Amino acid sequence: MNFKIPRGTQDILPGKVELWQIVESKARDICRRYNYKEIRTPIFEQTELFMRGVGDTTDIVQKEMYTFEDRGGRSITLRPEGTASTVRSFVENKLFGEPSQPTKLYYIGPMFRYERPQSGRMRQFVQFGVEALGSADPTIDAEVIALAMEFYRELGLKNLKLVINSLGDAESRNAHRLALINHFQPRIHEFCSDCQARLEKNPLRILDCKKDRDHELMGNAPAILDYLNEDSKAYFAIVQKVLSDMKIEFVVDPNLVRGLDYYNNTAFEIMVDGEGFGSITTLCGGGRYNGLVQEIGGPETPGIGFALSIERLLMALEVQKVSLPINEHLDCYVIAMGGEAKLVASNISFKIRQAGFSCEQDFLNKKMKAQMKAADRYKAKYVAIIGESEIEKNTIVIKEMETGDQQEIPVDKLINFLGEKLK
Repeated sequence: MNFKIPRGTQDILPGKVELWQIVESKARDICRRYNYKEIRTPIFEQTELFMRGVGDTTDIVQKEMYTFEDRGGRSITLRPEGTASTVRSFVENKLFGEPSQPTKLYYIGPMFRYERPQSGRMRQFVQFGVEALGSADPTIDAEVIALAMEFYRELGLKNLKLVINSLGDAESRNAHRLALINHFQPRIHEFCSDCQARLEKNPLRILDCKKDRDHELMGNAPAILDYLNEDSKAYFAIVQKVLSDMKIEFVVDPNLVRGLDYYNNTAFEIMVDGEGFGSITTLCGGGRYNGLVQEIGGPETPGIGFALSIERLLMALEVQKVSLPINEHLDCYVIAMGGEAKLVASNISFKIRQAGFSCEQDFLNKKMKAQMKAADRYKAKYVAIIGESEIEKNTIVIKEMETGDQQEIPVDKLINFLGEKLK
């Protein structure tokens, strides 16, 4: 029987995985500079967590979750996003009681959604996300947005477009909700069944519908910015001012609606302009969710965060021909000539690695010429050659591959030699 990888998943092989390591390292470094700490949560959770945290009117909950019943009869779901799990952990572990507030967290890990696989969208995908919990200050909204923008910029992405909007506070959203119901209700029968179900539960989600996005009522639907109260307007004005002070360009789009039910006030997306991206141009999305912690059983706690797909980021880097600095060179390749030399070479390789250098040796009993070719394929900077003569003299021949220069040195000087040359 021939086994094949499940649809919507991928194997990340050597040669590509190094790109992932660079991106993940950059994510961890920028979070260190912004003082966000890593959190790791389970890959599966109780299904009810995502129904409450993500929203039961969303496509994620209604159509895309991987849900199953475990042997104990419990409904379990593979996590489709990272915010709900992070907030659950924040509540369960009482991080709101820690003296240092707000609680600033980040995560990097696989998520799962059953949707039609396409370029930049997989059924198993990796998200990098941050969550700042415990502050209702609009300046932290700007900080979260700045972190995401700097992450992309430092990796070398160009033609980025930041789009922001305000969904308003509870009062503003309620006023806008009633306006949307009055706007769509007379002709709601012309919309898809999903939109018809959303009319009363969450009419804002109608604006995010992909099936009916060209309907004429979409173009003249009431805009949330027209229903912001004074507090919401002042909040949004501060976010815009801080971003402007940071010299971060943005566009205000009153039609921007995040796909999750828990957002309020600031919402944002980071897109990339240019050819080669197909229909998916959004790289990152996020916003404020002041009611989510209470919904999951915690105290009243404001929060804001974002999540982005590593797969989509790597696709954007490839389209823009951005080369990440992969270290493809091996520090040293140890060549052994003869059975006894092979045993000695294993010990020498061990000591080289123990000293912090990358090293490889032959395990297939190849001839000298074939071992030199192998060293060249590994792009080794140095080759260390040992045979019967070198064993007798307790020496080793070291050759610099780029210049061809070689010399014979005492074997106990090899580590110092590599240290001086490779520092």
